[in-house]
Amino acid sequence: MTQSLERKVIRFQEGKQAQFGACNADIAIYGGTAGSGKSVGLLLDPLRFIKRRGAECVMFRRTYPQIMNPGGLWPTSEMFYGDAGGVARIGDCSWYWPESGHSITFRHMQHEKNKFDWQGAAIPLMFFDELTHFTRSMFFYMLSRNRLSFPSGVRPYIRATCNPSADSWVAEFIAWWIDPITGFPIEERSGVLRWFVQEDDKLIWADSPDQLPFKKDRIPKSVTFIAAKITDNPLLLRNDPGYLSNLHALPLFERMQLLEGNWNIRPVAGMFFQRGWFQIVGAAPADVIRTVRYWDRAATEATERTNPDWTVGLKMSRGTDGIFYVLDVVRFRGRPNEVLTQIKNTASQDGEDVAIYLEEDPGQAGKSEVLSVIKELAGYEVRANRVTQDKITRAKACSAYSEAGNIKLVQGRWNDTFLRELDGFCDADALPIDLRPGELAKDDQVDAFSGAFNMLNKFGSPRVN
Repeated sequence: MTQSLERKVIRFQEGKQAQFGACNADIAIYGGTAGSGKSVGLLLDPLRFIKRRGAECVMFRRTYPQIMNPGGLWPTSEMFYGDAGGVARIGDCSWYWPESGHSITFRHMQHEKNKFDWQGAAIPLMFFDELTHFTRSMFFYMLSRNRLSFPSGVRPYIRATCNPSADSWVAEFIAWWIDPITGFPIEERSGVLRWFVQEDDKLIWADSPDQLPFKKDRIPKSVTFIAAKITDNPLLLRNDPGYLSNLHALPLFERMQLLEGNWNIRPVAGMFFQRGWFQIVGAAPADVIRTVRYWDRAATEATERTNPDWTVGLKMSRGTDGIFYVLDVVRFRGRPNEVLTQIKNTASQDGEDVAIYLEEDPGQAGKSEVLSVIKELAGYEVRANRVTQDKITRAKACSAYSEAGNIKLVQGRWNDTFLRELDGFCDADALPIDLRPGELAKDDQVDAFSGAFNMLNKFGSPRVN
């Protein structure tokens, strides 16, 4: 009896991924939206050299968890490299081809100093997944390590992927390929080669190497940028049609980056919250699943010369229909003992059925301080919420839910002040200095808003008495 063996063919998808694989630039950057096949294209590229002895390949990600996380480089490589004859060396985070000695190694470069770990190395095939996560100095230092390794004879090159990031050094590096007005890639320039040399830390660009000053220590390097969207990855759309809906559900800022591929988009005011997203209702339904009061506390009183943060206690309920209701916002300034008194009085008015969450600042001092408040609230359900993420990250889920119209406000005198703060909320540090909000701008209500929402999602079951 003859047994039929099915042969597995590994190849680039037609279109942008195949264009990336066929590129002959010294540096090729495959950039665009989420789900456009960038990381798979990166992983497939070095397979052409698995029979070339000495064709060493190193793939970099900024942190080790990004390599090993589900859907990361290592789990994805297991879909291809074993079928291509590779042997996994998990302890070394690498793949090895015994017949040729070819290897593909995965490494992280979390800290700036890690680039010096590669001093003296010769890496002919160098890859960066999410290039915008690396610093400019990391990249250009490693460019000096991208050199011929005998006996492979493989021409050294660099391949990289990235999502749009307006304030990254990569945005400046690939500016020729991006429309400066719209922020979208110029399609007719996708895959077109340009050349540069670097003098005094400045890049000099030209459309051909002949237009650049040729010196023995400054040979022009060719670069291209290949732009792609999720529609360039029909395999993903066919196997996981719901993924496109996930991208559409992102907050506006991330949706413009990860779905639309815009390189100009920045988190400005109105990008995270808009007044028109919130319906104001007379009352919340009686059959809510759970109600919480989340406190973002400040401990400095206002004077004529200061504009300190506010203490904010935001009360929110989650309905059985999945709708969230902001019931009340308490906002004031005061000395620490005044803050504690107000929190205790508010808890008494809310009643024992309302869970209390206290935002805990990092460090031992923050932990000790919140524990002292919890002792003063004996008889109530009180939890500490240690802050480990920046406020922009904490607000993203709340932003997306608000845009969908799934958060409503109960009518109250606090509505206008609350909505004005939400309208102005942005990532001030990411903006140019002349566009940053003034000193009077605050985001304490936003912090309490996202905190209450996140806690209702994390501990959303009814309280058990």
